Amino acid sequence: QVHVVESGGGLVQAGGSLRLSCAASGIIFSINAMGWYRQAPGKQRELVATISSGGRLAYADSVKGRFTISRDNAKNTVDLQMNSLKPEDTAVYYCHTDTLLGDYWGQGTQVTVAS
Repeated sequence: QVHVVESGGGLVQAGGSLRLSCAASGIIFSINAMGWYRQAPGKQRELVATISSGGRLAYADSVKGRFTISRDNAKNTVDLQMNSLKPEDTAVYYCHTDTLLGDYWGQGTQVTVAS
């Protein structure tokens, strides 16, 4: 079984920064992509950023230039550095891992950006 745990959410003023961290543990044979998704109230969960095992990056247009995803393959961790935060970034952020055994999600961490 794979456990995925996020940390680092909180309340920040618009223009501020937060760093989210995620660690995957358990029976992990191979992790392909790791990434972050978010879900705001009343909206569908959406992709924020992903990074493949080979380092290929993908970002939502809304966060390009402001967010940076990074990964440590040896530790099975993925971080999301979020700068220049906007109120519309407010959401629950979920860590996602794509493994040979299937997809696994964390429990989510709340990010609230005050205007």
